[in-house]
Amino acid sequence: MNSSEVKKWYYILPVLSIGMFFAAWIFLSQGADTMIPTPYATLQRFLDICVNPISEATLIVHIWASLKRVLIAFFFAIVLGVFLGVGLGWSKAFDSFLGPVFEILRPIPPIAWIPLVILWCGIGELPKVVIVFIGSFVPIVLNTCSGIKEIDPLLINAGLVLGANRRQLLFEITLPATVPAILAGIRTALSSGWMCVVAAEMIVAKQGVGFLIVRGQESGDTALILACMLVIGVVNLLLSTILVKLEGVLCPWQFSKTK
Repeated sequence: MNSSEVKKWYYILPVLSIGMFFAAWIFLSQGADTMIPTPYATLQRFLDICVNPISEATLIVHIWASLKRVLIAFFFAIVLGVFLGVGLGWSKAFDSFLGPVFEILRPIPPIAWIPLVILWCGIGELPKVVIVFIGSFVPIVLNTCSGIKEIDPLLINAGLVLGANRRQLLFEITLPATVPAILAGIRTALSSGWMCVVAAEMIVAKQGVGFLIVRGQESGDTALILACMLVIGVVNLLLSTILVKLEGVLCPWQFSKTK
């Protein structure tokens, strides 16, 4: 099989997998007692909430409400997560001081923080952003720290031979080489952030995709639930695609390895 035929398969396989997904969906929705709506019913419900508001907001407003919470929390998670990850991976003193505390807090699920965050921050926008921040923060720290620790020693030695000081080793050699690991952590954190924002909106919210899922649960509207689930998947796919493109710009050598 030549290279052109291989490339054709790369275009055919995604279409095949999506086709299999919809075939399985249609099959599972045909049962007499099934609670799974058909793709057509889900599409109809999706179009309906795009026009007819729920809680005085159409679907695009609910998507923006959730997306805004994710992006705000994501910004702070990237800034603080990269800073902490670099500190843990680069400085033994920093790691000895804050590493144990991070390891104690790291396994706690973000959802477990919801009662305390609501008590501390109330029921406005802040607690939702904080929950998303907690869920996004940990993957970025872990990937950044791992990227720092796993850097090729030859790069560090080459810098030392050329007379680089510790600051130059960090900012001119280590951090650029760690960018792929940081971006991988950001992509993982993005999915975690969406999970957390939906969970937060399920508890206390008046707008958002998670709020719509709760509304669908309360009314038995499974088409609404499934439509919102697919919206989350599509939005996350678009954001992940943007991050992949950004990675291609910042780390072109990573993609050249796979060609």
